[in-house]
Amino acid sequence: MKDRPPNPPKLERWDRRTAVPLMVTSLVYLGSYAMRILGRDLPPGWRDFCLALTFASWAVFIVDYAVRLRLSGLGPLRFLRRHFLDTVVLVLPLLRPLRVVTAYDRAQRRQQEPRLTLYARVMAYAGLSATLLGFAGALTVYDVEYGAPGASIVTFGDSVWWACATLATVGYGDVVPVTSVGRLVAVGMMACGLALLGAVTGSFSSWLIQVFRREGEDG
Repeated sequence: MKDRPPNPPKLERWDRRTAVPLMVTSLVYLGSYAMRILGRDLPPGWRDFCLALTFASWAVFIVDYAVRLRLSGLGPLRFLRRHFLDTVVLVLPLLRPLRVVTAYDRAQRRQQEPRLTLYARVMAYAGLSATLLGFAGALTVYDVEYGAPGASIVTFGDSVWWACATLATVGYGDVVPVTSVGRLVAVGMMACGLALLGAVTGSFSSWLIQVFRREGEDG
């Protein structure tokens, strides 16, 4: 298998310069999205402001994606294949808070030596991804389930509990979404939960094998 070619120097410079601003933009997106859903008693002007911040943050993501596409020197299809996850995160609202993880990864790569080992980075990023995805999923499901006929998810606490059970693939079934959008979100979170759980389990197992191998060699 051929190694992936390195990014062009201009793209590398762009990634370094935009790492921290994109992280801040991702947090702004998540905060405005949460305030708009949880702040049902906010005045209409504040809710409109939160909605404007949400769309403005999304616009920043689109501009970053377009600039990276141009600086990569690749065609749209090749760029999409090489950065498929970035494309999915850009398109699906539920996954956009995960830009915090990608922006944090870019910021870490600005350093000559990573602060964490590969296994630790995988587990840390998987944990951060699960937390952000669970929070965003809980917000989305609460938004669409609130006030729906026959809904069992009637508070944000119910939604958080449901999100934790879904990501952990436990599925207690005490609270479940009844709307089409809620169930679609549930399917996506189940798939992401399996993937994240597999990544953490695999990395932890590899780390244990490496530790035992070293102990065997030292002994």
